[in-house]
Amino acid sequence: MTSAAEQFASNLSLSNFAKADELKKRLLFTLGALIVYRIGTYIPVPGVNPSAFAELFGNQQGLLQTFNLFSGGATERMAIFALNIMPYISASIIMQMMTAVVPSLEAVKKEGEAGRRQINQYTRYVTVALATLQGYFIAATIAGSQGSIGGITVPVVANPGPFFYVTTVVTLVGGVMFLVWLGEQITARGIGNGISLIIFAGIIAELPRAAAGLLASGRSNAIGAPLIIGVLLMAVGLVAFVVFMERSQRRLLIQYPRRQQGNGMTQGEKSHLPLKINTAGVIPPIFASSLLFLPATASGAIGADAPMWLQDLVGSLQPGHWIHMILYAVLIFFFCFLYTSIVFNPQDTADNLKKYGGYIQGYRPGARTADYIDYVLTRITVIGALYITAVCLVPEILRMQNSAIPIYLGGTSLLIVVTVTLDTVQQIQGHLLAQQYESLIKKSKLRGARR
Repeated sequence: MTSAAEQFASNLSLSNFAKADELKKRLLFTLGALIVYRIGTYIPVPGVNPSAFAELFGNQQGLLQTFNLFSGGATERMAIFALNIMPYISASIIMQMMTAVVPSLEAVKKEGEAGRRQINQYTRYVTVALATLQGYFIAATIAGSQGSIGGITVPVVANPGPFFYVTTVVTLVGGVMFLVWLGEQITARGIGNGISLIIFAGIIAELPRAAAGLLASGRSNAIGAPLIIGVLLMAVGLVAFVVFMERSQRRLLIQYPRRQQGNGMTQGEKSHLPLKINTAGVIPPIFASSLLFLPATASGAIGADAPMWLQDLVGSLQPGHWIHMILYAVLIFFFCFLYTSIVFNPQDTADNLKKYGGYIQGYRPGARTADYIDYVLTRITVIGALYITAVCLVPEILRMQNSAIPIYLGGTSLLIVVTVTLDTVQQIQGHLLAQQYESLIKKSKLRGARR
């Protein structure tokens, strides 16, 4: 049986969309912000020879290619957005873990909207620190590097002095903080989650080049035609599987008691508490990838003087290595449970049900209901974590067999694209439904005035 919201959604049309002026403004703002972001991915850092750096980057493989995936190609062009939004994501991981461990931060988090703003401010401070550190590492790495243009070896940086270090760090940190601000503006004044949409835009922009590279590999016989067809069919199958799992829910039946209204009694109502199979969304693979970048960043900054254990660790964390696979899967599981515990609190849900008289049949309101919700949530989170891990690792396993398969057609990129698209479409539907409700209310008021 369809819900009222689903019935309204079935009646949506282009005429309703044309009337939604607020929604059109939000969509145009989001589109404009993403265009600004894409322009920034082509503006090079001052003092860097883009052609020499592109040739140097082309010889790199592994985690740098994954980092370039999330930055929308800005890393290989050494643009002002080369660090993308990854320092902010790493800072968010740190702050979320600290709020679960440090009692004072946990108390600040429970202060409502004011506490949330304070935590966000701390996250920005940590973001500046991480971006400064990574910016210095990048400056130190490319300062003594050399590339070739037309077969002639040229330095990547013409004047690798202190001024270059300062300008590079300031430019990269400014790029990160601008993207953080831009993402917050998209969330507040546009449609969808701004941070996710920035990563989404970068991946989408690089997908055509990845498809062209796959077809070029087929023409050069690096990949056979059956493998190309298999990769494309796998991508379509993964998209369908992700859509199915993202829309899957475990609904808990909620019963509300009878209530007295006037001289009569209203019949008890029934409702559902929907629990998504993947409550954490796309956050776990993004968080896991950002943590796997850290050893490579540190090793690149130290250069040839890096200790042997760090070099071995970086080699083991390259995509396609079995240690990378294991750590990636473990981190995805960890962040699935961590982020689910942050965004969904069974105790608060049980208290709200008790406050409004709702209960789950067979379970006493309060602690017993919270334990049951936590039990169900833990079970479906295991299923969700297995699903995300499978989607992210199956293409990696195939790439181990043939390195010519582009990293942009991997499970992580497809998961991000599909999940962000579904979330954005749901928000658009929500705005259209709200606009329909407002029009119905206005019509009912006009009819009442005539009567």
